[in-house]
Amino acid sequence: MRRFGRTIVTAALAVAVVAGTAGWAVGDSRPAVTGPPPGSAAWRAGSVGGRPLPDPRAASPREVARFFAGLDGSARRELLRAHPLVVGNLEGAPLPLRYEANRTAVLATGEARYASLAGPGRQILAFDPRGRGQVAEVFGDLEEAAHVSVIVPGSDNDAAAHDARRTPHTGPAGMARALRDAAGGSTAVVAWTGYTTPVGVGPDAAGGRLAEAGAARLARFTAGLDAVGAPDPVLFCHSYGSVVCGVAARHTDATDVVALGSPGMRADRAAALGTRARVWAARGPSDWIADVPHVRFAGLGHGADPASPAFGARPVPASDVRGHTGYFAPGTRSLAAFAAIAKGEVR
Repeated sequence: MRRFGRTIVTAALAVAVVAGTAGWAVGDSRPAVTGPPPGSAAWRAGSVGGRPLPDPRAASPREVARFFAGLDGSARRELLRAHPLVVGNLEGAPLPLRYEANRTAVLATGEARYASLAGPGRQILAFDPRGRGQVAEVFGDLEEAAHVSVIVPGSDNDAAAHDARRTPHTGPAGMARALRDAAGGSTAVVAWTGYTTPVGVGPDAAGGRLAEAGAARLARFTAGLDAVGAPDPVLFCHSYGSVVCGVAARHTDATDVVALGSPGMRADRAAALGTRARVWAARGPSDWIADVPHVRFAGLGHGADPASPAFGARPVPASDVRGHTGYFAPGTRSLAAFAAIAKGEVR
C-alpha cells in the first residue's frame, strides 16, 4: 500500500511539473486540430481538366505527387487560386506551389498575428489557421538539399508564436535558423509547428492525447517530404515535441531522432520506439525537465528518461547548455553536435 501511495504522489507530481517552453502557468485542455485542411469539401467536389482531385484525407502523398506531375502550369495555378489552403497543406504537392499557396492563405486571413509569415523570402510549407494555428517553415533550399532536418517543438508553440520576438535561438523558427547556420548550405531545416501543442502545465502536458494526434500529422508530413524527393530527415524533438517523436518514430523514415530537454518518449528504452533510426538524447545541467518524474500512471507522465544510460540513446554533449531552451545557442557543444548529426557526419 505504501508503494502504491508513492506512485500516486509521483503521478501527481508529473501533472504539476510537466510543461513546455513558456513557464509554469496552469494550462487548459485543448482540442487537437486533426484531419484534412480547411476547404477540403470544396476541393473534393471540384476537378481540373475533367480529372477528379485527390482526396486530402485518403490519397497518399505519393498519389498526390503523381497527380500534380500530370498537370501543366496553368492547371496547377488554377487549383492554387481556387483552393490555397488545400494546396498549401497537401503533402506531396510541389514545394514552390505550396509556398505560394500558403502566402495567399496567410494574407487572406487578414490577421495581424500571421502577417509576418507572408513576408519576402518566407517559405511557408504548411499553414492552418484553425484553433491557435499551425505552421511549417523551410530554411534553406528543400528542393536541392543534400540533408534535411525537422524541428519538432514543445508546448506553448503555435502559428503566432512560431517566430515570436524572443531569444534568437529559441522557438521553432529560431532553432531552425540556428541549426541551418551551423550545418551550412547543403542542409535544409524545417521548423514544424504542425500539431496542437499543450499550453502551460496541465493534463495536456502530462498526457499523450496531443502527442498521439501530433504523431499522425508528423508521420504524414515526413511521407510528404519523401514523396517530393527530399532526403530522409533528422528529427530534432524538443520538450513535449520529443513525446510526439517517440510516438511517431516507427511511422517515419527518419535517419536519426534527437530528443532534447525531454520529459520522456512514451517508451521504456530506445529499442522500444520501433525505429531503425539512431536515437540521441541531450539534457543540459540546468534544464528543469530533469525534475519531471519519469513515470507513466493512469495515462499521465511520459515514461523513462531518454537522457539516462538505461534508456539506450546515444548521448549528445550538453554540459554548456543553459536552461530548457538553450540547446541551439551559438557556440554550444550541443549545437555543434546537432549540426554534425544533421549532416550525417557522425557514425
